[in-house]
Amino acid sequence: MGLTSNKVLALAVALAVVFFVATIWLWPRLARGGWKSVLGRVGLLLATQLTLFASVGLAANNSFLFYGSWADLFGQEQDMGVVVDHSAGSRDVKVVGTQALDVPGGSRPAVGGQIQKVVIAGEKSKIDSPAYVYLPPEYFQGRYAKSTFPASVVLTGYPGTAENLLKGLKYPKTAYQQVKDKKMQPMILVMLRPTVAPPRDTECVDIPGGPQTETFFAEDLPKAISETYRVGTKPRNWGFMGNSTGGYCALKIALHHPDRFAAGAGFSAYYKAAEDVTTGDLFHGKKELRKRADLLWSLDNRPQGKSSFLVTTSKKGEGNLKGTLAFIKKVKAPARVSSITLDSGGHNFNTWNREIPPGLVWMSGRLSAS
Repeated sequence: MGLTSNKVLALAVALAVVFFVATIWLWPRLARGGWKSVLGRVGLLLATQLTLFASVGLAANNSFLFYGSWADLFGQEQDMGVVVDHSAGSRDVKVVGTQALDVPGGSRPAVGGQIQKVVIAGEKSKIDSPAYVYLPPEYFQGRYAKSTFPASVVLTGYPGTAENLLKGLKYPKTAYQQVKDKKMQPMILVMLRPTVAPPRDTECVDIPGGPQTETFFAEDLPKAISETYRVGTKPRNWGFMGNSTGGYCALKIALHHPDRFAAGAGFSAYYKAAEDVTTGDLFHGKKELRKRADLLWSLDNRPQGKSSFLVTTSKKGEGNLKGTLAFIKKVKAPARVSSITLDSGGHNFNTWNREIPPGLVWMSGRLSAS
């Protein structure tokens, strides 16, 4: 049974109840002196506490999807070990699995689309990363056989997993429904986490002497996807979106690379690269690199391209309200900016699930298939 299975949660809750009842029932018998009674009391208390904590932890994980699997929980990199051939003529995207969308008729790609699990090999950055690619139903329909589609990169926060984008934030199912409701055009989604050099949080920057994460996202990824799927190579064909760290990355890449991305959407984004124990030394004393990673500084000091931006915040519950208002004020033509401001909403999946549907519609309206 998987980590996020409801059966696992139900089993943990059942065990917690059993041990709680057993503690109440057996406590009088174990109240006597002697080492056996003491061990019995300690054992029951520990078992009750452990099953209770497990139940609460599993419930929280099922709600927020901090970890997508047992292997992810215990730090095992189950997506590693896929050999990608870098010889001339080989593709930079290797499909390692497929799954259907949970919608009526979803087992048929032409009806429900398809989610492909892939490994993307970075030609310039030399970074290989697992990802999920959502192909809409139209991609498999005959009347679209020669059509290209717009695409958007979608990132989780740190240290989230790509599965969060499928299960907790429901990007593919939301995009499917929005197209069905005629609110947006069919769009390919390339979904992954920003941690492409695990376990380090690289904040989507090119680290001197380290992982070239910005190069991977800004150059390698769109090139590899366009060579594998029917996606154009012009800026108007590409968008970038994400939440939290992923939102910072989306805005950063779109701001610094308007020649590759027409739009960037940051849900609960922050606006300056984090620097802490998870990131290590990102800039190696290079002040210009640190300033460039500050989006508000970049808006003030670097030319702004034609990219469109969407930023989100809440009047109560979010810590990025001040930064978001500053970002909006600093965006100047030819760039454009839009925003979503909720009355109340925290830094969590519930908030992002209120912002993602209109965010996808906004993104679709800024991109073109051809």
